[in-house]
Amino acid sequence: MAELIRTIGLKKHFPVEDGFLHAVDGLDISINSGSTFGVVGESGCGKSTLGRVIIRLLEATSGQVLFGGKDLLQCKKDELKRLRREMQIIFQDPYSSLNPRLSVYEIIAEPLLNHDRLGRDALNRRVTQLMNMVGLAERFINSYPHEMDGGRRQRVGVARALALNPRFIVCDEPVSALDVSIQAQILNLLMDLQEELDLTYMFITHDLSVVKHISNEIAVMYLGQCVERAPSQALFNNPLHPYTKALLSAIPVPKLSSRYEERNIIRGEVSNPINPAPGCRFAARCDFRKDACEGRDIPLRHIGDDHYVACTLHSDTSAQA
Repeated sequence: MAELIRTIGLKKHFPVEDGFLHAVDGLDISINSGSTFGVVGESGCGKSTLGRVIIRLLEATSGQVLFGGKDLLQCKKDELKRLRREMQIIFQDPYSSLNPRLSVYEIIAEPLLNHDRLGRDALNRRVTQLMNMVGLAERFINSYPHEMDGGRRQRVGVARALALNPRFIVCDEPVSALDVSIQAQILNLLMDLQEELDLTYMFITHDLSVVKHISNEIAVMYLGQCVERAPSQALFNNPLHPYTKALLSAIPVPKLSSRYEERNIIRGEVSNPINPAPGCRFAARCDFRKDACEGRDIPLRHIGDDHYVACTLHSDTSAQA
């Protein structure tokens, strides 16, 4: 598959009273066209910030974001507006992300009115088509967000994201606010739409079961940095970074199951993300910590079969990613 997205040394630092909060700190990732790239990690690790920086809802501090070979961070306002239709986002909370004063029709039609000059009949047909695509009954066309349940509201958010026929969609925890049964429906919808429309997803979540189900490749983030990246099956079958192993051990498994293992509990406190010192951000909580973990940032290294890890336990393998 051809590469659609590549970030090079991408950073986003927020100014705070005591310096800078390193939300995204030097990320190098690539996403193939038509695939789903999962991003996992605990709250505050920089997942959502990464997604917003890639599509320039937030401006990067430094680095590059290549979209089809073009650096989005260098695009001027008019050029960026033209590219906006190819990059969309589905937000986590389907209530707060929808304007409560707009009807379903107005919410879905808004991007079409901003980017396309459609007549009233063509606009009506397109809105109806989008509602049918996401499984939303036409009787809700004049409803308001507060009149629908969370699943239907999220379908409205998906329809809005699809309105301009994008190539790339950031899915920012799109099912975490929904009931489990509704989560499965939305996930299946996203997968069906991807196959039908040849969409590329960045799927951001803290739910490892969800990301395993939907992703082709997964990046594990910790305090603004990627500590491991691998194809989905490889990451679950052979996790290499101690943080990844701890995350996977937290997935609930019945005690009588043959897959049951004692939990790998992460001890200690999360390091301060403000002006962090060079070195592994996870070192203070790692049972395998050694002197080489401090004083320099640990690069992602290729372990084999598209598997990369940033850990001194694997520092003697092949070259940096």
